Amino acid sequence: MRSTLRWALALPLALSVTAFADDPGDIVDVAAASKDHSTLVTAVKAADLVMSLKNAGPFTVFAPTNAAFDKLPKGTVEGLLKPEKKDDLAKILQYHVTTSALEAKWLKDGELLGMANGGKATIKVTKDGKISINGANVIASVRATNGMVHVIDQVLLPPPKPAPAPAPKK
Repeated sequence: MRSTLRWALALPLALSVTAFADDPGDIVDVAAASKDHSTLVTAVKAADLVMSLKNAGPFTVFAPTNAAFDKLPKGTVEGLLKPEKKDDLAKILQYHVTTSALEAKWLKDGELLGMANGGKATIKVTKDGKISINGANVIASVRATNGMVHVIDQVLLPPPKPAPAPAPKK
């Protein structure tokens, strides 16, 4: 009886420790734990999006690597990190986020995803199962407690807004 009681008390504790050890953390924690995403983490902080991405979600983040940011024209990242560019940076980063947790196996060729900035991005899936979004290759996927992180090899840039139509002539 005493042994059974000990197990009954110890089992929930053991399970909670195991669950905690296996917890990958939220999307921000996953990115922060990756040495390949330090530029992204810096940008998320500069755009004041940390708390948004720590929310319950669910989210899918297409997370460019440091090498992806390095492909941008010289000075682009540094310019976007300036306080006066915070809104521009936030719009670019929000173009990497959709408000659902999408596993790679659920993404379909030709699918249009609504992104958090209001734009759309197109998924491509090749016959051999390789996935890209607007031409950026998904090179890894990691589950987070509040969604999915898909590592990509390019920074997604939102398409430019169309110019307003000219006023009708009178």
